[in-house]
Amino acid sequence: MRILLIGSGAREHALARTLARDPRTTELVVAPGNPGTAGVATSLELDILDGHAVAAAALGMRADLVVVGPEAPLVAGVVDAVRAAGIPCFGPSREAARLEGSKAFAKEMMAAAEVPTALAHVCTDLEQIAAALDAFGAPYVVKDDGLAAGKGVVVTSDRDEALAHAIACLAKDGGDDATQGVPAVVVEEFLDGPEVSLFCVSDGTAVVPLEPAQDYKRLGDGDAGPNTGGMGAYSPLPWAPADLTEQVLDRVALPVVAEMARRGTPFVGLLYCGLALTSRGLRVVEFNVRFGDPETQVVLARLTSSLADLLLAAATGRLAEVDEPRWSGGAAVTVVLAAHGYPGQVRKGDVITGVEDAEALDGVHVLHAGTSRDGEGSLVAAGGRVLSVVGEGPDLAAARERAYEGVARITFDGAQHRTDIAAGR
Repeated sequence: MRILLIGSGAREHALARTLARDPRTTELVVAPGNPGTAGVATSLELDILDGHAVAAAALGMRADLVVVGPEAPLVAGVVDAVRAAGIPCFGPSREAARLEGSKAFAKEMMAAAEVPTALAHVCTDLEQIAAALDAFGAPYVVKDDGLAAGKGVVVTSDRDEALAHAIACLAKDGGDDATQGVPAVVVEEFLDGPEVSLFCVSDGTAVVPLEPAQDYKRLGDGDAGPNTGGMGAYSPLPWAPADLTEQVLDRVALPVVAEMARRGTPFVGLLYCGLALTSRGLRVVEFNVRFGDPETQVVLARLTSSLADLLLAAATGRLAEVDEPRWSGGAAVTVVLAAHGYPGQVRKGDVITGVEDAEALDGVHVLHAGTSRDGEGSLVAAGGRVLSVVGEGPDLAAARERAYEGVARITFDGAQHRTDIAAGR
């Protein structure tokens, strides 16, 4: 099949790498792509927030499937335009994408579907925020209602820091129907216990789970420093409950998909379930409506069946007709290399060396996130998270060792990475 993949990050490079190796894929175009995806697919300059432009590009290449990677084009309704052009598209409609586009809407949906989650207050002014912070107490959890590239959440014991983040969220333009168009912030109770990510593929009715993973949100070792979009991940999770996937299907994914269908906005695409395994049982931390980054890097590294068939079946309402995904018996670990200044103001243009040396190692591949080519053709840092180094092995210890061997071969000024991804797992 001919596939158009939308996006330019490490998630899209992981998707492109997997789709390019799939015997079902005959042509793969990535828009706009990055220097990494250019090695496995054709790149196409395109405004990915313009649904009509994306649909026109898909028609021009006679695409059999469009896969939308990032959240911004999903929330902007790109999928609606592609489907209106008669092309199967993997990803939720604009209405269904509100599950990620608005934390307030997600909370409303979970309440309607009786999904276990943290208690929360949706606040639209300073007085409400202060009352919610005092009601829950420390540690304070404050979330931007809208999209924030994985950096809209603050978890802190400092009330002033929590309040400052909430005020900054309210100062942003936006708002959703769930808050009558008023900018909002969500203040939640703190959930104890480890967090887990589980991807669930849906065609609007059926749901197929992928393998669970765990990511690392904080910038520094030992979960120190600010929240980021994710500094690393690993899969599988040998410590997780044996019935974790079954629990998530029965208590979270299927009820939400059923509730979305009941409302006339069926969810087609990838439902990312961010979960906490608390002392009181399973709780949903958040929903995303696309493959998560960096978890995608390790989950797809372990997939041995056809990703193209799975995504097309979901996009065309035939998920019940395809075989369940198959997985390697080994493990995968990814370590993110971030730019100087991340997650704040980042420095761009630092020359990157050693990527080919890293990929020459057995069981190592490197995924591009924020990279570009300078005027001399050198690979340079061009974003916050620059590269994801993935190690694969028969177990987590071996996969972790290979990932860090790869990291050791890559250099650029100001590079940051955690040294404890999957340590002790």
